Amino acid sequence: MMIKKPLPWRILRSTVGLLPLFGALISIFWMVASRGGARPWAAAASWVVGCATHPIGAIVLIQALYTVLQSLLWQRYRPFSRPAEAVLPKVTVVIPAFNEGCMVERSIRSVARSSYDANKLEIVVVDDGSRDDTFFHVQRMRREFPEMVRLIRFRSNRGKRAALEAGFRAASGDILITIDSDSEVETNTVAEMVTPFLADPRVGAVAGRVAVLNRDSVISRMLEVQYALAFDFGRAAQSAYRAVACCPGALSAFRRDAILPHLTEWTNQRFLGRPVGHGEDQALTNIVLRQGYDTVYQRTATVHTLAPTTHRQLCRMFLRWDRSYIVEGFSFAKFMFTRYREENRVLPVVSFVVTNLRLLLLFWGLFQLPLVFVVQDVSTQIDAAIALALGAFFSAAYYLRIERSFRFVYGVLYAVYSVLLLQWIMPWAIVTVRDERWGTR
Repeated sequence: MMIKKPLPWRILRSTVGLLPLFGALISIFWMVASRGGARPWAAAASWVVGCATHPIGAIVLIQALYTVLQSLLWQRYRPFSRPAEAVLPKVTVVIPAFNEGCMVERSIRSVARSSYDANKLEIVVVDDGSRDDTFFHVQRMRREFPEMVRLIRFRSNRGKRAALEAGFRAASGDILITIDSDSEVETNTVAEMVTPFLADPRVGAVAGRVAVLNRDSVISRMLEVQYALAFDFGRAAQSAYRAVACCPGALSAFRRDAILPHLTEWTNQRFLGRPVGHGEDQALTNIVLRQGYDTVYQRTATVHTLAPTTHRQLCRMFLRWDRSYIVEGFSFAKFMFTRYREENRVLPVVSFVVTNLRLLLLFWGLFQLPLVFVVQDVSTQIDAAIALALGAFFSAAYYLRIERSFRFVYGVLYAVYSVLLLQWIMPWAIVTVRDERWGTR
């Protein structure tokens, strides 16, 4: 029987969960209050009008309102529960590997030792032309779990999409789960990834929770907090309206019937006349959404993955992600209005429009950023800095709510780091969007 925690603890737990919402509001009212005056509402109205005509102010305002919406959706999110009468389906876990060494062995073993029924679990490992000892480690796992592990080996490197396609086509399961070869899953992850499919036939794809495995550098520790925000806060909010934009390659699950007929189209995807070698996970998600299925997030299914430890690795990863966002954003825009208008659903479209509007305002703000340093009104600069700092602090506090760890301070550090050193990535991704190279291999 579940023991109900005391009321004060439950109140504190809920309050901490709403800290980002409070932070967004405090950011606004700090700037309003700093204007002073005998008519605070007039000052507030004047500040809002000022925000609408200034790029940085508009970004702060839109981000605050969007954070409020996401916070409310995040509070509504609940993981799926398995129906009592559900029959477990056959599951195939596909693990593409390239020059992964002993890490692929840890990945395979974590899946093989999961709590899911071993008679209904299959692991297909695709060695994508590795030039190290990856094949040796996979063979050892095949000997250790002969009834479960299958191996496909490419003579040369053909890319992650080709490796996943080979694994999907060889799979015998009704549910296909993808896991990166530098990742380890928790014991209950496979079972939890299957649960949403059993609970609702409209679910076509499931995104798992991605956590950082290595915490051996400042960058990986910052990413630990950033992943919590992106993979829990963001996807939980999207799952509330059942349109998760990207089911991540590190841990995703798909209905076999939803993706198998479209594998050739997916593998041969092109953009502006060039083949697309990145963003395979978001492309698969778009294929599922386009067919009318819902995509959801399952918080109780967790994978621990290796994160970048250097600035160069981090930039290359984000550059690949941003290129994928651009390509798949166009793909999603082609069908989203038609689909969601027919279903009378507004939030998926609102989320897409607001996210891209924020990007446009960001570019506007970056273009005018040099002017900020020549403005004589120092109080305005201080107000903006405090508002952004408060927003960053309270957004990072979500990590405190999710993980109950004071490492959330790395989230504040990441906010400063991203503003100073990462703002060039999206503009460069737009310029080089036709570059199909993987980026981090």
